[in-house]
Amino acid sequence: MASIRIENMEFYAYHGHFKEEQIVGNKFLVNLEIESDMAKPALSDDLQDAVNYQQAYLFVKEEMQEKSHLLENIAKRIIDRIFAELNGIDRIIVKVSKMNPPVGGKMDCVSITLGRNAKGNYF
Repeated sequence: MASIRIENMEFYAYHGHFKEEQIVGNKFLVNLEIESDMAKPALSDDLQDAVNYQQAYLFVKEEMQEKSHLLENIAKRIIDRIFAELNGIDRIIVKVSKMNPPVGGKMDCVSITLGRNAKGNYF
């Protein structure tokens, strides 16, 4: 088992519980870890045998464009989309961070991390 990590994907999006957040928007960072058996692509050197991380990035980008009230919802949609569209994945972990959240104090970000295995169990 090995993993592909796509780190610090940056998006400007319109997610949030408050109406203002869905109008003004904010910067978000997404980290994605995909676990897969990479023995075959390591030998074949053929993209057809591998999990295509460019395609995974495009799915994340598309899901980030859909408004959500909660980071948990964004993370679940990303995970479900990648499992539905790509083959050979055993486990996905996604971290979604909202930069400078409107919580009344200074902080870099607030983040959630959600994972799912191929059997459909979330953790």
